[in-house]
Amino acid sequence: MLDSFGRSIHYLRVSVTDRCNLRCAYCMPEDGIPFVPHERIISLEQIALVVRAATGLGFNKIRLTGGEPLVRRGIVDLVAMLGEIPGIVTLAMTTNGTLLAPLAADLKRRGLSSVNVSLDTLDPSRYAALTRGGKVNDAIAGVRAARTAGLPVKLNIVIGENDDLADLATVSSFAADEGCSVQTIRRYRLDEVKFDDERYERPSPCAICDRIRLLAIGELKPCLHGDASVPVDWNDIEKSIRACVGLKPACGSRASAHLVSAIGG
Repeated sequence: MLDSFGRSIHYLRVSVTDRCNLRCAYCMPEDGIPFVPHERIISLEQIALVVRAATGLGFNKIRLTGGEPLVRRGIVDLVAMLGEIPGIVTLAMTTNGTLLAPLAADLKRRGLSSVNVSLDTLDPSRYAALTRGGKVNDAIAGVRAARTAGLPVKLNIVIGENDDLADLATVSSFAADEGCSVQTIRRYRLDEVKFDDERYERPSPCAICDRIRLLAIGELKPCLHGDASVPVDWNDIEKSIRACVGLKPACGSRASAHLVSAIGG
């Protein structure tokens, strides 16, 4: 699909849950956030319906996010459902990796084609501080299990304006040893004006944006950096997708209604 500015929109990011087993310092407040009641979260079957409608409109890349997607009950079944939908070229997932090790092989068998793992540091103490209690060895085990299963792995590292780049060097070295690639992400806030920064690979420049998002509450978002959203009309999902693409702005501004933790970045 083409949006109003001639960009090809073919990438659907799907937030399967707003919940996460970590509390990353740059992602959510220290005291956490109020989670959406379970009854407001769309079902796996509804997610599959939206993905099927999207592929019918030319979308060919699907990425499962959260929160943390691996805390969603039935996530392996969802991957199997989506893996059977014609037209999907890439079925990917972004995860913190701490729950990945026991599921990696099954996810690969069910149709997952690649995984991004958030890994900002290999230092156990720093990782625990950044994630407010996470264990870096769990994430490392997830990376290695994914590679053993044959999944391409990209390590996402978030970098702040004044961060020491020693962690980037260490993570990059680890990635090379494990056969992974690395992607740098500028630390950002949704309530601040979005701007492009060529020093980092993500967020991508607005001029080449190719995506929309499905939230776990059944809303479609045309832009991460904005409050616009389109509730999915379950009687005409394609119409909802078209409306969402039609609302994509030339460039993101700022958002006030959502947090990164609940929207999948």
